[in-house]
Amino acid sequence: MQLDRILQSQGFGSRKQCRSMIRHGHVAIDDAICEDPFIELNPEGLCFSVDGEPWQYREHAYVMLHKPQGYECSRTPKHHPSIFSLLPDPLVGREVQSVGRLDEDTTGLLLLTDDGQFIHQLTSPKRKVSKVYAVTTKHPVDEALLAALRKGVLLHDEQAPIAAAACEQVDTHLIHLTLLEGKYHQVKRMVAAAGNRVEALRRIAIGGLDLPDDLAEGEWRWLEPTDLERLWQG
Repeated sequence: MQLDRILQSQGFGSRKQCRSMIRHGHVAIDDAICEDPFIELNPEGLCFSVDGEPWQYREHAYVMLHKPQGYECSRTPKHHPSIFSLLPDPLVGREVQSVGRLDEDTTGLLLLTDDGQFIHQLTSPKRKVSKVYAVTTKHPVDEALLAALRKGVLLHDEQAPIAAAACEQVDTHLIHLTLLEGKYHQVKRMVAAAGNRVEALRRIAIGGLDLPDDLAEGEWRWLEPTDLERLWQG
């Protein structure tokens, strides 16, 4: 594949823009500046740098983001900054999308990709991929709350009660709630229907993939093949 096409596929702009970058010495391969936009290269596993920033060719982009509070999962946010402002320009240029959404005041694990089939598989109700939330409650957790969430609560506009796949108490005001659906404001509505209120909400796992302890709020990292495998193990 020609170098200009490789850069375009990785989100560095149009082919014309990528050719200009290459010709002006912004791109290096094996630490050597390459000024030929039409050089043929095998993209598989190719490592290159743009303005000194290292990159690796990836057919699809799969990343995790530790979403902070006060960000919207939209490219056209209405009231708060967009999560896409936390990502480097090439990822935004690849038009990655969030796999599902987290509310503005919800923090935690968020996945983004430019692979539409991956998004469909991970969000399909048929796959029943679990999501685990750390829920801080306004009132102390009691057995009645846990029992109601495990048995199922009836939400407005729903025909049947919705139950958590798992629910465990972690502290006096903290539970870990596992869901298999992704309905609008589901955690907040379920906890309210069970007689309590959500004060803080953080997603800590999707499938078998946990939010890494060393990934600070606002930071992102690539999902490696082992991470992708863990998604389907939960």
